[in-house]
Amino acid sequence: MNLWGIFLSALIIGFSGAMMPGPMLGVTIDGSLKKGSVAGPMVVSGHGILELILVVVMAFGLKDFFANPKVAGLIGLVGGVFLMWMGYGMVRLAVRNAVSIQDGAKGRFSAQSLVLAGAVVSITNPYFIMWWATTGMEMIRQAYALGFLGVAFFYMGHILSDLIWYSAVSVGVSRGKKILSDVVYRRVIFALGLFLIGFSLYFMYSGVKMFV
Repeated sequence: MNLWGIFLSALIIGFSGAMMPGPMLGVTIDGSLKKGSVAGPMVVSGHGILELILVVVMAFGLKDFFANPKVAGLIGLVGGVFLMWMGYGMVRLAVRNAVSIQDGAKGRFSAQSLVLAGAVVSITNPYFIMWWATTGMEMIRQAYALGFLGVAFFYMGHILSDLIWYSAVSVGVSRGKKILSDVVYRRVIFALGLFLIGFSLYFMYSGVKMFV
């Protein structure tokens, strides 16, 4: 496989993961309602920095550590607690009518915290780690056959899929906020909060299951 083959395969496989619903989507939508179309690229920036670190680390042969079920299980438990806290906060704000569509400048996320949130909701997902320890590691191995340039093309294709998808989501949501009333907005926040709480339970269950 040549460099462009590696790039295109990483892009296509990346879309298959990026377009699946998950906590990163919830963070992007919530951030987009408050900060506009910049939210998507900011979330992906944090996600991408984490993935770059993983690519570098895995290139040095730490596959066994990341594939360890106990490591993934611990990440699932910690991630579940984090998502539970985030989801509970969103539900509480919505129920108390303590959040408004006009509060964008005072929202939960600043540009910096959106970058951090993108990294946190990724590293706290046990299947994010497991994917990189299996499929991701194999793709890095194939790319490394062409040297560091091959790994670089793999990373660019992979992160571009995230950037394209979440930027599109962010632009669509931020433009749509102009037609949202505070009532509808709070319902969206409430639903997103429940969504994250559901994922938190799933993550904690997955973490316990991996330990067992």
